[in-house]
Amino acid sequence: MSEPEAAAYRVVMNHERQYSIWPVHRVLAPGWTDQGVRGTKEECLRHIDEVWTDMRPWSLRQRLEA
Repeated sequence: MSEPEAAAYRVVMNHERQYSIWPVHRVLAPGWTDQGVRGTKEECLRHIDEVWTDMRPWSLRQRLEA
């Protein structure tokens, strides 16, 4: 594996709309979907900081809004 490939990550999200990062060279874990954002670890974490403004699981947010 090349050095740039080893340093490349992607932003992923699970069914509860919780975010994480995942190395691009690895197969995604079950239950996580690729969000189309790739870059260095820092770039991906910066993106997550911008879009994940409510850390509560999606199911909890739905219950509280009902």
